[in-house]
Amino acid sequence: MIRVFVKRTTFTPIDDLAFVGNPPLFRPDDRNIPVAVSCVFSWDRPEALRLRDEWATYYNDVSVGGPAFDDPGGEFIPGRFVKHGVTITSRGCIKRCKWCFVPKREGTIRELEIKRGNVVQDNNLLACSRKHIEAVFDMLQDEKGVYFSGGFDSTLFEDWHRNLLDTIRVREIWWACDTDAAIPVIAKVAKMCDGISRNKMRCYTMIGFNGETIAQAKERCERVYNLGYLPFAQLYKGDGQQEYGEEWKALARFWSRPAIYKSEQVKKRTWAQAESEG
Repeated sequence: MIRVFVKRTTFTPIDDLAFVGNPPLFRPDDRNIPVAVSCVFSWDRPEALRLRDEWATYYNDVSVGGPAFDDPGGEFIPGRFVKHGVTITSRGCIKRCKWCFVPKREGTIRELEIKRGNVVQDNNLLACSRKHIEAVFDMLQDEKGVYFSGGFDSTLFEDWHRNLLDTIRVREIWWACDTDAAIPVIAKVAKMCDGISRNKMRCYTMIGFNGETIAQAKERCERVYNLGYLPFAQLYKGDGQQEYGEEWKALARFWSRPAIYKSEQVKKRTWAQAESEG
């Protein structure tokens, strides 16, 4: 199967049947090879549909799908729509966050057959059964570096999850702090994860949702950092119609670059210390 992607990301496959954008000059000759155009974000749907038509010029069976088209997702096939090394062991989520499309698209939690990979991209792994979670960690035992980039649900994190983290080589654990209501929860998690480096404790931090001001967004990013996480600010896009000014964009850029904001936070503490010492 030929797979076509709207844009290249760090997760895009790189094999000979994976393409980004328009049909290239050199491509498979067989018109009967099925072609699947994959689209992740709703604001990229027009481009995905355009690509479907472009590829249909050369191939007989061209379809378009993916999360942006409310695809519920089936069994995970390594390397098909994300590069080898990434794995998805479950679909769906038990939560119904106002800003999230996952429950609508994929429904509640469905546990899948576990396929090997060191980048775990589940929407809500911790909502799975204990048996499934422990099986995932068993699979990860031999990996040299594990990334939980799909994110952990801080409201579901328990001591036995913390113990499992000590059995593998963790590189990054991603959490989320999308509103002020999440602050007390991630504060509790930070204490439970004492001993894990800040560089491994990453936090998706959505900003600009539901009338949030720039000052409020900045304060929340700083609070996330001060709790021991590296925030990754993301402007709320929803259906892609939201427009943001340069100040919002600058704030998002700043709080998505750890090297920059870590340096600034060190400077602030140094200045505060110098002032307190007179």
